[in-house]
Parts: sequence; C-alpha cells; structure tokens
Amino acid sequence: MVMARVGQEAPDFEASAYVAGEGFKNIKLSDYRGQWVVLCFYPGDYTFV
Repeated sequence: MVMARVGQEAPDFEASAYVAGEGFKNIKLSDYRGQWVVLCFYPGDYTFV
C-alpha cells in the first residue's frame, strides 16, 4: 500500500468521477500532472446511512 506523505508527490490513483457534460468516467491523478488539483472525498455519500 502506497501512502501519501506531506511534501512529497501524491501517489497516482484511478477513480470514477463525474465530469460535467460527459457523465461518470474513470480518471487518473496523473492525467492532471502539472496542474493544480483539489480532491474532495465524501465517504458514505449516496449510501443511505
């Protein structure tokens, strides 16, 4: 398991994301290399908990 570390490059990962006008698609963090990226995670979102 790769861990994120402060001051180090974030490990690459792939996830499903909603992209406006395109619906859901798989994206990779490396697709945005050299750009500013803000990641938001909503644990439990859409789970009826």
